[in-house]
Amino acid sequence: MLSMMPFGFLFSFITFFGSILSLSSIHWLSIWVGLEINMMGFIPLLIYRGLTMETESSIKYFIMQALGSSMLMFGSLLSFNLSLSWEAWQSHTGPIGLTLIILSLFLKLGAFPFHFWLPEVMMNLSWLNCLILTTWQKLAPVFLLAGMMQSWNYQAVIPTLFVMAGLSSLIGGLGGINQTQIRTLMAYSSIGHVGWMTFCALTSESALKIYFIIYTLISICLFANLWTSDTKSFRHIGAMKTETTKINQLTLIFILLSLGGMPPLLGFAAKWTAISFSCVTLSPASVFPLLLGSLMSLFYYLTLLFSMSFSSAMTLISENNYQPQNTPNLPSSMNILLTPTILIINFAGAFLVLYMVSMSIDFI
Repeated sequence: MLSMMPFGFLFSFITFFGSILSLSSIHWLSIWVGLEINMMGFIPLLIYRGLTMETESSIKYFIMQALGSSMLMFGSLLSFNLSLSWEAWQSHTGPIGLTLIILSLFLKLGAFPFHFWLPEVMMNLSWLNCLILTTWQKLAPVFLLAGMMQSWNYQAVIPTLFVMAGLSSLIGGLGGINQTQIRTLMAYSSIGHVGWMTFCALTSESALKIYFIIYTLISICLFANLWTSDTKSFRHIGAMKTETTKINQLTLIFILLSLGGMPPLLGFAAKWTAISFSCVTLSPASVFPLLLGSLMSLFYYLTLLFSMSFSSAMTLISENNYQPQNTPNLPSSMNILLTPTILIINFAGAFLVLYMVSMSIDFI
């Protein structure tokens, strides 16, 4: 993407700089400025190809992010009115200001009840933009939320946030059922994982760091695989029967199972870590809605993989008349290196779990 756009590196740097500025700030004004810089740097990356559908998605993204920034600024102004301080981690924020700040972060994350915009935006983006949207763009809001929960003593808000985290996971599972477009499916998967990240943010920042790193690694593997095949739906993957696509199919199966949390893959290690932390600080029953949403996600992953593996290639080609466009011309050596790397990363979850058990990690 950077080679196709004269100022691609500049806008990528602006995007990353905005998130880092927000995470390193202790005042609401600088946090807000960092989030705005991040948004202004990411929008040009969304429209670099000049396609109508990408432009439409960028407008939707801008509207939702601008609304979230407005709510964040209004909530911080109410906080300043009570405490006469822009300090982000002080505990004198009123209930209205606190509610607006939390809702603004949930809106930027695409979590329940503001999840509706994420599938609409993501369905028309390039694979690299989808990767940035589902990983880096969630970094600042989710860790700001974790910082608020660790610094502020608002016990009345915690149960509501647990409910919102559980509903995000359930919506991520329910929304992905009967989806055949990969981008839309990944959007609902991202909503479900945001629920898990919110849950980790409420229990332990260490659990959140582990979960976010593992989720980012799996997402990089997934979108790298989808970029090499350049497909839009699982039916198209099943219709392509060359040797390269067979390898991509096998790799994609393990990535999706890892994303759904199937043991002993890497995604299972992330969920196991979150559950272990919650058993120390919370009631084990609090994780039940998240597990139910993950089971739904794993169900439709298995259903789609079954239909992808056993579909008839000739029938799908004749019905869909699919010819991949703009398939990346990757050298065979890169494909040979990419597949084992992805498999090793995902199977590392088993060794990670065994190591954590053997070391008897203190989760407090």
